[in-house]
Amino acid sequence: MVRNLLAQDDQQYKGSHLRGLSEDEVVERRKQGLAHTLALKSSRSYAQILRANLFVPVNIIMFILGLALVILGQVSDALISVGVAFFNVLVGTIQEIRAKRVLDRISLLTRPKAAVMRSGHEQAVDPSELVVGDILLLRPGDQIVVDGPVVNDARIEVDESLLTGESELVQKQQGDCLYSGSFCTSGSAYYRAEKVGVECVANQIASGARAFRRVYTPLQRQINVILQSMLLVAIFFEILLALAIQDNRVPLVDSVKMAVVIIGIVPKGLLLATSVAYALGAVRMVGKGVLVQQANALEAMSNVDVLCLDKTGTLTANALVLEDLRPLQGEKPRLQDLLGSYVNSSSVTNPTSEAIGAVCSGERLSVREEVTFSSARKWSALAFVDATHQGTYILGAPDILLPYLDMQDKQDLNANMQVSIDQGKRILLFAYTPSIVSLYSERGEPLLPSGLVPLGLVVLRDQLRPEAQETLRGFSQAGIQIKVISGDHPETVAALVKQAGLATNGKVISGGKLNQEDILQLAEESTVFGRVTPQQKAQLVQALRKRGHTVAMIGDGVNDVLSLKQAHLGLAMQSGSAATRGVADMVLLNDSFASLPQAFREGQRIQQGMHDILKLFLTRVCYMVCVLVAIMIVDGFPFVPKQNALLTFLTEGIPALALAAWARPPAFRQQRMFSSLLRFVIPAATALSLIALCVYMVAFSAGQQLLTAQSALTSFTILSGLQLIVFVEPPIKALAGGSRQSSDWRPTLLPLGLLLAYAALLAIPPLRNFFDLSLLAGSSYLMIGLASIAWALLLQVTWRLHLLERFLQIEWREE
Repeated sequence: MVRNLLAQDDQQYKGSHLRGLSEDEVVERRKQGLAHTLALKSSRSYAQILRANLFVPVNIIMFILGLALVILGQVSDALISVGVAFFNVLVGTIQEIRAKRVLDRISLLTRPKAAVMRSGHEQAVDPSELVVGDILLLRPGDQIVVDGPVVNDARIEVDESLLTGESELVQKQQGDCLYSGSFCTSGSAYYRAEKVGVECVANQIASGARAFRRVYTPLQRQINVILQSMLLVAIFFEILLALAIQDNRVPLVDSVKMAVVIIGIVPKGLLLATSVAYALGAVRMVGKGVLVQQANALEAMSNVDVLCLDKTGTLTANALVLEDLRPLQGEKPRLQDLLGSYVNSSSVTNPTSEAIGAVCSGERLSVREEVTFSSARKWSALAFVDATHQGTYILGAPDILLPYLDMQDKQDLNANMQVSIDQGKRILLFAYTPSIVSLYSERGEPLLPSGLVPLGLVVLRDQLRPEAQETLRGFSQAGIQIKVISGDHPETVAALVKQAGLATNGKVISGGKLNQEDILQLAEESTVFGRVTPQQKAQLVQALRKRGHTVAMIGDGVNDVLSLKQAHLGLAMQSGSAATRGVADMVLLNDSFASLPQAFREGQRIQQGMHDILKLFLTRVCYMVCVLVAIMIVDGFPFVPKQNALLTFLTEGIPALALAAWARPPAFRQQRMFSSLLRFVIPAATALSLIALCVYMVAFSAGQQLLTAQSALTSFTILSGLQLIVFVEPPIKALAGGSRQSSDWRPTLLPLGLLLAYAALLAIPPLRNFFDLSLLAGSSYLMIGLASIAWALLLQVTWRLHLLERFLQIEWREE
């Protein structure tokens, strides 16, 4: 049916097929199921969010053990144990879904639109409104949204790297097929939608571009190592437990309960805390002008130490002003007329042609052949066949065109240009040859003709973004290196960089000087790079990564796509091309540079919150491992599943969510997270384990009942775990031994509330019995309280006297 419809279209629109379909035809084809029905996905689907939170190895093991408890008749133990895992899943899923809904609404601003011809008029529509047979108009920077052939006599260049992985541009002309997921880099053409929906080569448009990039942050890698390491430890304990079952030393019901407690040492709540922290950060930044397209982008931002940016559209506004025309042949009115005709006759427009067209008027002429502008070539050309302006005209970068000029002495021309270059102006050379020559080789590659006669210089002025100076100054003060990488003349870029208040150290590099031998050193030492091709931009980013830097790249045009994909973090301007926004991790709404420092601080907030959460989780993990080993050697088992679930909920689950929500950017740049965690966790876990063992043994020897010892140990662990929250975020200096003073009282009030909740649980017999806790004597609770205070004092002494560092004979520094 589709083939017949397309054949009818060819007959109906033969000679006038660029009129496209009528609205009635569109409605009819949509009824026939020939619409591009795939919705744009700006984030993970609901099913993906649920799977990511539910089906993790630790949860799967916990669910299996819960099922075993149900089979063995221990339903309440199963419900409580599995309930903790479901709590993590529920909270994480709800937070991500809430963030998804907010981000999906905002992402409508960055959706690529399709320019389609309907009844002879161009319309901008959402790609989901396209149908088979639609005629679409493609311009530089546009993403190809459906599959189909070029239908007019045009030449374009297409980047198919998102589909093939190859960065080489592909030439396309009439009859060649275009594939969704690729994008146009130069030229303009009409193409027809032949394959839509699931039949497209890339059935995801913007989201497909982003999905192929998955870069884990250092924090994510650390969390993965922690989870996998503790999973191995838990599996080791489970194997030991299985061997004990084989020897009939442990009843089956008790062994399953022990297995549930053992798997509980894996800090699965870390995944929940990370998801919540990322979701909260993304929602916060929407209100500050940043759309987060990758969950970990904000946290990655806090690790950036090199920020690369293009000049045009990022450092400067994406607009040019024609400041001067300098004739080299003939009079100025003649030059204005030629330039006006040149830009009016071009098939595509860009900021340069718009600036020229605003000043120069001219008639639209008949074009025999055209080479559209490309950032890699840095020139464009038109061959006119009109008698009044017959010839081949070239507009491009002077240093590119100079070797092709028909003139002996070029010193005056260079001197004429240098004055404007030193002032940060952009210079273009307009030249021609009277003859009409072919602009393409036999292989279809654009060629510059020789023997060109210079007609004049075009002087253009960029406008710095008003917030550029303050923003760049802020990043420099934060210790982040700035690299400006542009396709413009190096001296022009350097002059603008100086206007922005950024020191260049006198090192300005031209792309022609870059080679594989010295690019690593030049990338490290230099600040300004000019006359750089898109491929060289990507190579510079790669070089900085090889030097050990965490690199962010900001761009807005198609020429920035390759470098954005190579960077750890890609940022795009909202007004940039659809392809650039598609591969970016974050989009700067309203093109505001001012939101970047806020994104950096938000990333620091996330990292600081996770740093605090890691202190809690790692202390509990180390403590649980030590207690399991010690008490199993002495006699008995430290906890039952319900008690362990209660511990996890009160000392990990609720505090982790609160710390993620209350996190604030640190007053310093965190550089030594591992040593900071080591200094906090080892003393806390070691001292806690020793005193906990004493509490357990005293309670067990006093009552000779395992339940009594377990209840005492549970109360001590909860009391100490709640104190640990205060030590993580100490509100006053007296408590700031393992962490810096935060002056935030919320993390101190939270443990008090949780302690009251635990006291209420002990006071209510049904709840106390449900969690397998026995009510101890008042003297026992006094002993537990004193033991917890003793642990806190011992811990403060250890931190303040740097006993761990002295024992390990390592140098200590303040955080």
